[in-house]
Amino acid sequence: MTAVLKLGVAGLSRALAAREISSVELTQGLLAGIDAHSDLGAFLCTDADHALAEARAADAAIAAGSAGPLTGVPIAHKDIFVTDHARSGLPSTAGSKMLAGYASPFDATVVARLGAGEAGPAGRGPGAGMVTLGKLNCDEFAMGSSNENSAFGPVLNPWDRQRVPGGSSGGSAAAVAARLVPAATGTDTGGSIRQPASFTGITGIKPTYGVCSRYGMIAFASSLDQAGPMARSAEDCAMLLSAMSGFDARDATSAERPPQDYAALMRKARAGASAAKPLQGLRVGLPKEFFPAALAADVNGAVRAALAELEKLGATLVDVSLPRTELSIPVYYIIAPAEASSNLGRFDGVKFGHRAAQYADLMEMYKKSRAEGFGPEVKRRIMIGTYVLSHGYYDAYYLQAQKLRRMIADDFQACFSAGAQGCDLIAGPVAPTVAWKLGEQGDDPLQAYLADIFTLPASLAGLPGMSVPAGLGAHGMPVGLQLIGNYFDEGTLLHTAHALQQATDFHLRTPQGY
Repeated sequence: MTAVLKLGVAGLSRALAAREISSVELTQGLLAGIDAHSDLGAFLCTDADHALAEARAADAAIAAGSAGPLTGVPIAHKDIFVTDHARSGLPSTAGSKMLAGYASPFDATVVARLGAGEAGPAGRGPGAGMVTLGKLNCDEFAMGSSNENSAFGPVLNPWDRQRVPGGSSGGSAAAVAARLVPAATGTDTGGSIRQPASFTGITGIKPTYGVCSRYGMIAFASSLDQAGPMARSAEDCAMLLSAMSGFDARDATSAERPPQDYAALMRKARAGASAAKPLQGLRVGLPKEFFPAALAADVNGAVRAALAELEKLGATLVDVSLPRTELSIPVYYIIAPAEASSNLGRFDGVKFGHRAAQYADLMEMYKKSRAEGFGPEVKRRIMIGTYVLSHGYYDAYYLQAQKLRRMIADDFQACFSAGAQGCDLIAGPVAPTVAWKLGEQGDDPLQAYLADIFTLPASLAGLPGMSVPAGLGAHGMPVGLQLIGNYFDEGTLLHTAHALQQATDFHLRTPQGY
């Protein structure tokens, strides 16, 4: 049974269908592992009674022959997604004291579509039947690159417990990497799926903005936030994304597209390709800006080795340029805080959230509640955002940042639409270094911001991107290969990642002790 517990989503789906294990046994085993490794800090809460009730229902569906491919497979959710407290018993906190103990009256669309109940108006009828084990730790309101900003303590990287797992979806990444759960949901605003996936040696994909509904996702930066799956392999992510995605009328930014079978798109052979050369005809662009002299040698070596594997599989590597890559950092750190300042204005201690115990009047209640409820990084971004939106600075900062954002998106389109000189996807490193040590950047937040330089451009453009394990770098820490595709071309990303994972074992490596 121990070996089965370590399987990914696709493997567990097959094991459940073959009755090699029951969902109840699987759920019990994983809950025991979560308890045994609670000091990792990945899980904020679990509800065994609720999870086992869902598992029993899943076993009944499998016995009746009415199960889908994800029925009975356990999952955990980043605590940026709200969960119906009356149904699940799980609070929704966004990693913040401001929402400590908050009991949501409904499920986020992503949670409903993956879960065991009815997805209802969220889309396509009943959910996929996955078993929810609990909620995962994250940087407060998804603001951070290390998962050290949670009000409930940091998450440790299972590869080296002295290092960060990345953020803001660090709890999700650490839980999957440590084999505590086969898959988890994450959110990516500026790289918060891809960077922690890279730092912990798992696979994660941020789909095109609008593919997954943001309804029920506690907002950080509304024009950037996007949900996505984090799992062991591209095959696992494709199965999850098929269930998560699709139009939702309750989300004004949801793309009006029919549901996609990403697992089928992942396996779709390229025209002219063979079994030995599944990537024949694929043109992979390498932006010179993604390989600067300052890129760590170990990261460069691992990424170059993974690119060489893509060549062996038939892909052609071509040089391209994204000239405004460096501008993505100031652009993002103007737009994202500005939107955060607006979104977090609702947390004032009046209707829900933390309220100060003592105050003299309404204004003091606002001030003290927000001062006590928000952590340092959230306060920093609210202050920056309020400043750039203020009278006299809006045109100078925010408006200029939006203009540059459009130009960054145009740079990508120049690469994708350049005909014979262009490319089908773009590849490079996820981060300039491997995971850093806990507390190493605590006194210099700018260094953490700079670590997002390779993930921010795709986020600003709204493009799909993913991190695929590419081997190990310094100190035995994982390195991820970043793949970026054109709008709604997740199939090419998943197909490329799957081909690489069929030819290598990078994604199968497990941290010692897990």
